[in-house]
Amino acid sequence: MKVQFEDRAVIVTGAAHGFGRAISLAFATRGASVWACDVIEDELNETRKLCREAGGRCEVEVVNVRDRAAVFAFVDRALAAEEAVHILVNNAGGVQGQVGKPLEQVSEEEWNSIVEVNTRATFFFSQAVAPSMKAQEYGRIVNISSGAGLGPSLTGIQAYAAAKAGQINLTRQLAHELGKWKITVNNIAPGFVLSNPTSIKQFESYGAEGQKALIERFALKRLGTAEDIAHGVLFFASDYANWITGQVLSIDGGR
Repeated sequence: MKVQFEDRAVIVTGAAHGFGRAISLAFATRGASVWACDVIEDELNETRKLCREAGGRCEVEVVNVRDRAAVFAFVDRALAAEEAVHILVNNAGGVQGQVGKPLEQVSEEEWNSIVEVNTRATFFFSQAVAPSMKAQEYGRIVNISSGAGLGPSLTGIQAYAAAKAGQINLTRQLAHELGKWKITVNNIAPGFVLSNPTSIKQFESYGAEGQKALIERFALKRLGTAEDIAHGVLFFASDYANWITGQVLSIDGGR
C-alpha cells in the first residue's frame, strides 16, 4: 500500500516533539506541505529542520492553541499560502505537567488548562478549517485522543480522562455534521508510548518491576513508538479511508 500526499496541505498541532513531530515528518516525506505549530519554539524549529532535511516542506509557527484568535490567524496564514488545507491533525494535548491527585484537591485552573488544550483546541481548529474544507468538498480531520478517553487513565488525572473522552465524542459529532461535504473526522487513541518528557517520567516512576508488568499487559509485549501513531494518521488521511468516519482506532499494542 503506497500512501502519498503530493498537492496536499496539512496542519499538525503540538508538533514540537513526540507524536506531532513524527506525524509532521511522515507527511513531509510523502510530499505534503506541512504547517506545524506548538508553543515550544526551539523544538518546533527542530521539527522543521528534520522535515526539510528529509526533503519535505514544512512551515512552523508558535501558536497558543488555547487562544481562538491565534488559532484562526494561523489557519488563515496557511490558507493564504496554500489556497487550501486538506488535512488537519489535532495532536496538541497532554497533562500540562500535572500529576494525579485526589478529586477534592484539583483546582479550577488545573481542570481548565487540560480541557482547553485537549478538547477546546480541537474544536477551535476544526472550526477554523471547516469553511474551506466545505468549499472544496474535501477534508480529513484526525484527532489524537488517548486510551484515557476510553477508560480510566494511568495518569490518574480526572480532567485528562474527561477531556480525551470529550474529544472522542466531538469526533463522532463532527463526523455526522461534516460528512455531507465529504469531510471525514476520525480519532486515534494511543496506548502507552514514550513520546515526550511526561510519558518518559511516568514510565521511569514505575521502576523495573512496574515497567515489566506494564509491558506484559500488551499483546505485542512492547511499548509503542511515535511512528506507530503516525502510521495510523496516514491511513485515516489517505484515500484508503474514504468511507471511514466517526471512528476511534486504538493503537495500543493490544490491551
